[in-house]
Amino acid sequence: MSREGITTLIYGVTIEVAIRDLLGAGTDAIVNPANSGLSHGGGLAAEILAAAGPALEAESEAYIREHGPLKVGYVAATTAGNMQHKGVIHLVGPRLGDGDEENKIARGVIRALKLCDEKGWRSIAFPTISAGLFSVPAEVSARGMRAGIRYYLKNSDASGLERIRICCTQGHYGAFVGVFG
Repeated sequence: MSREGITTLIYGVTIEVAIRDLLGAGTDAIVNPANSGLSHGGGLAAEILAAAGPALEAESEAYIREHGPLKVGYVAATTAGNMQHKGVIHLVGPRLGDGDEENKIARGVIRALKLCDEKGWRSIAFPTISAGLFSVPAEVSARGMRAGIRYYLKNSDASGLERIRICCTQGHYGAFVGVFG
């Protein structure tokens, strides 16, 4: 699934928004829309696990044993297992009704971009954070993601990021184009 989308520059970094399969995004890292226990039982997380293989699940379980559950807006990195990516950044987004969802998404995106930079990865692909199984409206997700991207790139003088892809479903694409376009 891929459809030509929109491309824009934010502080010199290429931002692409398209209807695209996250797993085939062609980036150094992809973001897994995770739950706090880094279990990959449903939705996109299950698809990522199926593509990555058992190494991803083992690393996720080891992370939770060592550090405990991730809080909303926090991130952890694992290898990508059998996938072509260099790594997976697991981001726990808010669920609809948690309150302050837009700002929680923005903070999570900032942390994911920072971790991507720390790993030396130059490109990253995000799904529409919390707009799937967590039921946050696509417009709220898009505004939070844009705010997080803008904040991080504006305040990170040493960022090595070159490209950020946002991989949308057909149903979320219009909201994201409206915010990023």
